[in-house]
Amino acid sequence: MILFVGLGNPTPDSKNNRHNVGFKIIDALNVNFSLSKQKPKFKGLLTMGNILDKKVYAIKPLTFMNNSGACVRELIEYFKIDPSDIIVFHDDLDIEFGKIKAKFGGSDAGHNGIASLDKFIGKQYSRVRIGIGKPEKVKVNDFVLGDFNEEESIELDEIFKKITSSVDLLIEKKLDLFSSKINN
Repeated sequence: MILFVGLGNPTPDSKNNRHNVGFKIIDALNVNFSLSKQKPKFKGLLTMGNILDKKVYAIKPLTFMNNSGACVRELIEYFKIDPSDIIVFHDDLDIEFGKIKAKFGGSDAGHNGIASLDKFIGKQYSRVRIGIGKPEKVKVNDFVLGDFNEEESIELDEIFKKITSSVDLLIEKKLDLFSSKINN
């Protein structure tokens, strides 16, 4: 059993924010793999289905970014999911826009959504960090809560296609191979 978690904020005006790239990836997985209709459960929007004959759950926490861990903890306790079977998608300021890095464990690097997950479930889960780049002459909060521009949105669609076509590597926990394939 695998749990995909996409980090973001649930308000309508946040939909295209850089901070919501995790939500967008969950949406892409839901469509690409015909997962179930999203249902409000466990303080989030939950879908389920099978990918590569593996039972998967995908959730977009509705608890807002800074309290994402509360949602995920409820879900993993109910379904008895081991944190090592969790894959979290989130934005990362320290990575160039469009680049992706997958890793297991590590620090939150100042990301409040990851800090919340660490607090509620520990650090023993996988992360797929989506580069959004660093802002120039803009406050970090304004940047991450700002929308992707049209050019970035087009490039993101291509990134989402790459991620969904390589999701098997994430399920098999081949994180280095996944990162290499996505970035080439």
